[in-house]
Amino acid sequence: MKPESRDAATELLNSLRDQIMGMPGMHNFVNVMNADGSGCVISVVESEESSDANAERVAALWSHFSEYLEAPPEAEGYDVIANWSN
Repeated sequence: MKPESRDAATELLNSLRDQIMGMPGMHNFVNVMNADGSGCVISVVESEESSDANAERVAALWSHFSEYLEAPPEAEGYDVIANWSN
């Protein structure tokens, strides 16, 4: 993200919460960002199939952030080994 866009991007993110959490198979969503704009998004979904099926929705959600992005995000998938919380 562009560093100066953090507040606006956070506000936009919060406005999209229901759409993000409403995606089929969504269990957890974490977004982290430093003051310089660096960060990442981690979502834990039901399965790889759920993730793949949501690809168009995810792209549409990212498109809302186009003016705030330094570069388009690069998605990577991983198998969940542990997902702990207190």
